[in-house]
Amino acid sequence: MSVTAVRKPSAVAKKAPAVAGDRARSSWSPNAEKLTNISAVRRFFYRNTRPIYSIGPTDFNLAGMDEWIANFRHISQIDCYDGRHPNVFVPHPREHDEFRSIPDINNYLLRHDEVVDFIGARGNDAVAVFLMFDETTEEICRELGVDVWFPAAHLRDRCDSKVETVRLGNRAGVPSVPNVLARVKSYAELRRLAAGAGLGKRLVVQTPFGDSGHTTFFISSRADWRRYAAEIGREAEVKVMKRIDPLTATLEACATRCGTVAGPLLTEIVGHPELTPYHGGWAGNELFSGAFSDAARTKARTYAERIGDQLMAEGYRGYFDLDFLIDRADGEVYLGELNPRICGASPLTNHAAFAHADVPLFLFHLLEFSGVDFELDVDELNQRWSDPRFIDSWSAVVLKSTSSEIERVAAAPPSGLWRLDGAGEVSYQRFEYRRAAVQGEDAGLYLRITGPGDWRYEGADLGILITRGRLMTDDFALSDRAHAWVDGLNARYLGEAPGSGTVAFAGQLAAAPRFAKSITKSPATGPFKLQ
Repeated sequence: MSVTAVRKPSAVAKKAPAVAGDRARSSWSPNAEKLTNISAVRRFFYRNTRPIYSIGPTDFNLAGMDEWIANFRHISQIDCYDGRHPNVFVPHPREHDEFRSIPDINNYLLRHDEVVDFIGARGNDAVAVFLMFDETTEEICRELGVDVWFPAAHLRDRCDSKVETVRLGNRAGVPSVPNVLARVKSYAELRRLAAGAGLGKRLVVQTPFGDSGHTTFFISSRADWRRYAAEIGREAEVKVMKRIDPLTATLEACATRCGTVAGPLLTEIVGHPELTPYHGGWAGNELFSGAFSDAARTKARTYAERIGDQLMAEGYRGYFDLDFLIDRADGEVYLGELNPRICGASPLTNHAAFAHADVPLFLFHLLEFSGVDFELDVDELNQRWSDPRFIDSWSAVVLKSTSSEIERVAAAPPSGLWRLDGAGEVSYQRFEYRRAAVQGEDAGLYLRITGPGDWRYEGADLGILITRGRLMTDDFALSDRAHAWVDGLNARYLGEAPGSGTVAFAGQLAAAPRFAKSITKSPATGPFKLQ
């Protein structure tokens, strides 16, 4: 099937090489119509008959896609809804090796006999998407006859590296904070590198794969270096950059053959001790039309299009997320991280007003892998999605346990619709899973992650709250409303002192899923956290 792009590809995209290991575009249907407008795209997914599965620890990242895509189902390891969500399938627990990564969870699910039967009973020609996966996941899917609709795992791994992100950005003409990439074995060597690159004495060092707040190191003295020397020195290459005072932002986009569709620039809720015990740790996002200056939003969108073109040239296509650092001193916008996947901001991007007026960003990802012929005016779409009239205000915040105590949960707030009254008290209204049920800023949809019988420990993800309006002030502090929500939901968790089972659960505590912006090591091998 031929596709004519309305948006002219960049010079970089024109030179796109054929990349070994990229997935071929297999046609959805030999009789599928060519899609030339958003109405046709909506109709196409409304009439879909092909089984599509989102597989992972929870349904959080792609929650609500079953309302847009017929025959879309979630297969989850954690039962956030106590079996009451009609399109979330959670198999009964089975014995398994210790989970050390999100791919480990996905591979466990794909090998589970109940999951195999569930997929088999719903028909052939199935499709799967994942937050993260590895080459074992790909092999199991081949055995099951399930297509994986994301670029190959090895390609996603390479794009996920913070070191490679700098190089990719340089090729695309997207600047990072002034930096140098090198192996660093001593403090003297670090100082020589910084001096040679003009980075100053206050430095930030990042390892290639890093969980937010865990493998980003702030170094201004020899004492700082000693604290992190072992972690930095074991890496073959790290990013050493100038320390700036940034505002953090994120933007999701989708690289397609018609150009890169870019969502709005979202704020990041980062490092608040009420939400996370990790310094600099990600704990959610806000979406609102006044986020950042017009100049910053325009530049970020332009940079996203450039990165999308470069990714296509290097064989990667589909959904991706960019983290930006906006220097408070001069407003300059820098590329921070590239996340080659859906992420923690996806529920806000895919359910905003512009998505309901057109279609969620994720549907463009599915189109790109479907083999269906489409020709869409991406420039017009991006212009419309940047219009403040199409951007309503939402927040999503992740509640982590901030206590160093370990205890077993005896009671936990259930998933559903909650309400915040004028006195700052929260109360449970009813079971709910639809975002549309949140009608005002006094309402919130809570997704419980840690439930009765689970272990609560420092850093454990307790749950996620999605509500209308902002949860931070203009100076990026948590608002009084945010404090009321967080305090009220945390108060609903009751714990029991650990007994004889603590030792037996030690491995589970270390491997329990957490919602964060990135992962500690390679997606295939490292300790994991949900994004």
